[in-house]
Amino acid sequence: MQGKKQEEITMSQTPVAVIGMGTMGAPMARNLLQAGYKVTVHNRTRARETSLIQAGAQAADSPAQAAAAAEIILICVSDTPDVEDVLMGDQGVIRGATAGSLVMDMSTISPTVTRTLAQQLAAQGIQMLDAPVSGGSEGAEQGTLSIMVGGEAEQVQRAMPVLSVLGRTITHVGPIGAGQLTKAINQIIVAGTYWAVAEGITLGLKAGLDMEKVIQAVGNGAAGSWGLTNRSDNMIRNQYPLGFRVRLHRKDLLIALEAARELGVALPAAALVEQMETGLIGQGFGDEDISALARSLRQWSGLEDSAPEH
Repeated sequence: MQGKKQEEITMSQTPVAVIGMGTMGAPMARNLLQAGYKVTVHNRTRARETSLIQAGAQAADSPAQAAAAAEIILICVSDTPDVEDVLMGDQGVIRGATAGSLVMDMSTISPTVTRTLAQQLAAQGIQMLDAPVSGGSEGAEQGTLSIMVGGEAEQVQRAMPVLSVLGRTITHVGPIGAGQLTKAINQIIVAGTYWAVAEGITLGLKAGLDMEKVIQAVGNGAAGSWGLTNRSDNMIRNQYPLGFRVRLHRKDLLIALEAARELGVALPAAALVEQMETGLIGQGFGDEDISALARSLRQWSGLEDSAPEH
């Protein structure tokens, strides 16, 4: 027991950088601070660092400066070009990280680009894991994310104490890039599940059923899902707080569809949901939770709907 306690103390002294203070990155950094880690933060919009600095984090002026202060560097930004810039830009991680440090990209980006970035970092002696997450803002805040990790087993083991602060389910799914492919599969399943929940709820509302009782009846059977349990109320009330943004889920589906095209795999349901999300973005709903997929079905079915808020 004493040995385990000493190991936890040692790991909590490992300096960590978190780059990206959005819906997911900020609570991750906060959880690491609460676990006793020395955390350096950086965000492109510097004002988003303020609450973390007040909680005890150190601020860095650039990704390079953040990387120079850390042994383990977490990245949680929006898209593939953002990760490329954070890692390889003029002020990127590669300019400040020391040989032997470990980059963990927790964003959702292209598996192909992930593998290329890992090779470029390795040439400088910097290790990389791709570790995208699922579980929404709630999971990030509560430290209960599902984390899908790609990379070398030795580096996964090295990262495990940090990952254990952030997530409840941590799975080493394969070599570098496998984490991103697994996340793509996750987002395909999320798309189909949310769309099916939206269809079921729309039918029930149109029929005048007591939807709380309907959800109670079906939620404990074969139709039960995270989306049904956690997002059906949004669809019933026609209000869609975050969550996870429509525009970001659409970006994830485009990654999945690109991977599918490369492999010759047909994904008709994912393609349909991507088009529905494109329409929602065009209507001004791109920053709502993805349960807003129900909006389109409500409109088609003659149910009341609210106008976009600008």
